[in-house]
Amino acid sequence: MKRYIILLLSLLSVCVLQAQRVRVAAPKHVTVGEEFQVEYTVYTQDVRRFQLGRLSSGLEKVFGPATSSQSNYQFIDGHASSSSSVSFTYVFLATKKGNISIGPAHIIVNDQELASTPVRIMVSGNTNNSRTSSNGGRYGSQGDPRASSTTISSKDLFIKVIANKTTVYEQEPVLLTYKVYTTKNLRQLMGKMPDLAGFHVQEIDLPQQKTFHKERIGKRIYNCVTWSEYVMYPQMTGTLKVPPLTFHGIVQVSNSFNPFEAFGIDGGSTNLKKDIVAPGLSVKVLPLPKRPADFSGGVGHFNLSAQLNKKEVKAGDPIKIRVVVSGAGNLKLIKQPVIQLPKGFEAHDVKATDKTQLTTKGAEGNMIFDQVVVPHQEGLVSIPPVKFCYYDLSQKKYITLQTTPMELKVSRGDGTTKDILSVDLPNEDILPLKTGERSLDKVGNFFFGSAVYYIILILLLGAGGCLSFYYRDRFAHHVDMVLKRGKNANRIASSRLHAAELLMLKKKNLEFYDEVLQTLWGYASDKLNLPVEQLSRDNISEQFSKINVPIEVIDKYISAIDECEFERYAPGDEKGNMKRTLDAAMKAIADMEETIKGMKTSSKKSFSLLFFIICMSAFSLQLSAQTKADVDKLYQKGNYMQAVKGYEKLLKQGESAALYYNLGNSYYRLDKIPHAVLSYERAQRLAPSDEDIRFNLQLAQSKTIDNLTPESEMFFVTWYKTLVNFLSSDWWAFLSLACLFLSLVALLGYLFVEIDVLRKLSKVVLPVFFFFFLINTFFAIQQVYLLDSEDHGIIMSSSAIVRKTPDQKSAEAFILHEGSKVRITDHSMSHWTEIQLSDGRQGWVKAENIEAI
Repeated sequence: MKRYIILLLSLLSVCVLQAQRVRVAAPKHVTVGEEFQVEYTVYTQDVRRFQLGRLSSGLEKVFGPATSSQSNYQFIDGHASSSSSVSFTYVFLATKKGNISIGPAHIIVNDQELASTPVRIMVSGNTNNSRTSSNGGRYGSQGDPRASSTTISSKDLFIKVIANKTTVYEQEPVLLTYKVYTTKNLRQLMGKMPDLAGFHVQEIDLPQQKTFHKERIGKRIYNCVTWSEYVMYPQMTGTLKVPPLTFHGIVQVSNSFNPFEAFGIDGGSTNLKKDIVAPGLSVKVLPLPKRPADFSGGVGHFNLSAQLNKKEVKAGDPIKIRVVVSGAGNLKLIKQPVIQLPKGFEAHDVKATDKTQLTTKGAEGNMIFDQVVVPHQEGLVSIPPVKFCYYDLSQKKYITLQTTPMELKVSRGDGTTKDILSVDLPNEDILPLKTGERSLDKVGNFFFGSAVYYIILILLLGAGGCLSFYYRDRFAHHVDMVLKRGKNANRIASSRLHAAELLMLKKKNLEFYDEVLQTLWGYASDKLNLPVEQLSRDNISEQFSKINVPIEVIDKYISAIDECEFERYAPGDEKGNMKRTLDAAMKAIADMEETIKGMKTSSKKSFSLLFFIICMSAFSLQLSAQTKADVDKLYQKGNYMQAVKGYEKLLKQGESAALYYNLGNSYYRLDKIPHAVLSYERAQRLAPSDEDIRFNLQLAQSKTIDNLTPESEMFFVTWYKTLVNFLSSDWWAFLSLACLFLSLVALLGYLFVEIDVLRKLSKVVLPVFFFFFLINTFFAIQQVYLLDSEDHGIIMSSSAIVRKTPDQKSAEAFILHEGSKVRITDHSMSHWTEIQLSDGRQGWVKAENIEAI
C-alpha cells in the first residue's frame, strides 16, 4: 500500500512540475501566409534536451529555435531566493486554412522528461493569395509549400546599411551601421569592411555574442541584430562612396518534422551557404570654411585646459605642463596644442596620452599632452596662454579656445639638474582584493544610532536605579526549567537550521531533510513542552490554539512540515527543492516566534526580536559572503566587468568597506578611474584606518588629470581627524557602551562592596570611565556625520565646465576632469551644484557631472 502511495505522489509531483515549469505562448488565431511566433519557457537552467512536437499539415517552421536564458536573484528579509528560465522561440508560417496544431514538446530536465501542452491555432483567409503574397509569387496553389524552407530569398535574409548622416563636413564623424534581418536560422555570417577611400575608419566594439530581437517590416516579423558599427571620418570633400559589401552566411533550414531529433540526429535540417550583399551608399562631404592659420584640425565640440604640476620650483628642476583637450569629435586626429615658452626654459618632447573611447558620436573623452620643461632663470615667470582652434559643428564656425596664463615662481637652484623622469607618475600597482567573509551592514543602518544601540544605552543608564532591587532579590526567584526550555526553543531551532543550510551546500539531501524535520518537530516540542511521543499534527495545532496563536500561523507551520516530507521524495531540481524547504521552515519558525512573543510584555518582546534578528542576520551574512566569494573569483579570472556588476549587486543588499574596495579594484582594472576613486573614497569612509584602501586611493588619484592641491589645515586639526578616523562609528559606539558598563560596575562596587580599598578605587574609576563614555560617543557622532555628509564629490564626466553662476550662458570659471575630488558647498538646486577647490576657486557645475561621496 505504501508503494502505491509513493507512486501516486510521484505522478502528482510530475504533473505539478510540468504545469509549473513549462509555459507555452502562442496566438489563438492567424491568417494564411502569416508568420507567427511560438515561445516555450522552461523554468530551470538545467535543460538537457528540447524536442519540438509534431507539426500538423498546413504549418511550416520558418525559424528556430532561438534560445535565451534569464536568471533572477533576490535577497529579502535575510532570505535568498533565485529563479531561472530558458526560452525556445520558433517562427512558423501558416500555409492553409483550417485548424492547425503543434504536438506537445518534450523536454529533458535533470534526467526527467517533461511535456508541454499542445498548441492549437485557427487559420483563416485565402490560401492561394496569401501564400503568393508571402513568397513573392514563387509558387502557386499547386506548388509545394515547403519549397520555401529550402529556398532563401532576399526577403528572408538581408542586410540594411544605415548612416546617421549623409551630408557632413570634412572630418565630421559619420556612424555607419550594418543590421541583419532574417526569418531563417542564421548560424554563421562573415564579412570584412574593405579599406574605404577618403575615410579614416574605426570600428566600435560590439559584443561577440550576438543577441537577436524582433522587428516588424511590413507584415513580416524579422529577427534583427546590429552586426557591426563603424565611425568614419571623411578626409576629403566631394561625394564619397561606401561600396557594397558581400557577407558569406550559413543558414540552417528544416523541411519537416525530424523524429530522430530527440537522439541528437539532425537528419531533418540542411546547412545552406548564402551570400548576402549589403548595399552601398554615398556620403556628401562639404568643405570646411576658409581655415585659420592656427587651425588644429579638430571638428566637433571641445574644451581646453592647462595646468602646472608645481607652482614653485628651483632653477634646474623639471616641471610638467599638462594641456588637456576634451569633448567629442575627431579627438584622435587633432594636432597637439603648441605651448609658447618664455626665455630661459628648456623644453622636452611632448607625451600624448589617449583617454578617449569610441562612441556613436565619435571619439569622446580627453587627449592629454604633457610637456616637461626645465626653467633656468630665477624670478616670477608667466607662461603665455595655450590656444586651440577648432570647427564647432553646432555653431558652424571656428572657435578659438584660450587658457589663462600660468604663473611659476622659480627660486635659486643648487646647480644640479634632476632627472626629467621624476615628474612621471609612480609605476606601481594596486593592492589585491580583500577576500574571505566580510560582514555587511544594511544600507544606511549602523549599530550606532540604531534601536538596538538606544535600547542598550537606556538599559545601562536605567540599571543604576534598579541595581539595589535586583541585587537583594537575585536568588529569590528560581528559574522555571519549563519556561527556560521554551525561551531556548528559537535559539536551538536557529542553530539547527544553520546546520541544515551547511548540509544543503554540501548537497547531502537526505541528511538535510532529516535535520529540517527534526528542527520543526523539536521547536514545537520545546515551545509547547510536549514529550516526543505526544508530537503529532493535531496535538501541535491544539496546543498552539490554546495559547491564542492565529490559525493561519499554525497552518503555515504544519504546511512547512508537510512540504519538507513531500520535497524529500519529489523528483526534479534537488537544489531548488532544498532551498524552497529551508525558506519555508525559516519563515514558519519566524512567524511563530514573532506571534508568540508579540503576546508577551514589551520588554521581553524587544529582547526576543533582537535575538531573532541576530540569528537571521547570521544566515544572510553567510549567503552574502558566499556570493562575494563567487564575485571575487570573477575578478581573479580577469572578468572585471562581470565583477563590477556582482559587487554593485551586493552593495544594494548591504554596504561594507571590503565590497567598495573590491569594486574600486575592478574599476581600476577597467581603466575607469573616476569610478575607482569614488569607490575607494566610500570604502575609506567605512574603514578610515585601512592602509590598503588609502594606498589604492592615492594610486588611483595619481592617475587623474587635474593636479589639485590638497586642502591645507593646522597640525592639531590633522591630529584630531586622525584620532577620529582611527576607528569606525560602530567601534566608537561599542567602546562607549563598554565604558558606561564599567562605570556602572564601579558604581555597584561603590554602593555595595564593604572593603574600603575597593570602594575608594571604585570612586576614582567611576568618573574616569564615564568621561571616556562621553568622549567615545562624541567621536562616534563625528564619524556618523562624516558618513552622512555630502560635502565632497567626484567629477564623473570626462570634462566638466565650472561656471560662475548656475546658468548655461554664464561665463566659464575653469574646467575640471574625471576623477577630481571637490568640496560641495551647495546642492539645493536640482540641475546645478556649487563646488569649491582647495585653492579657493569656486563655481557651479551641472549636477549630472558630479556624484557625492
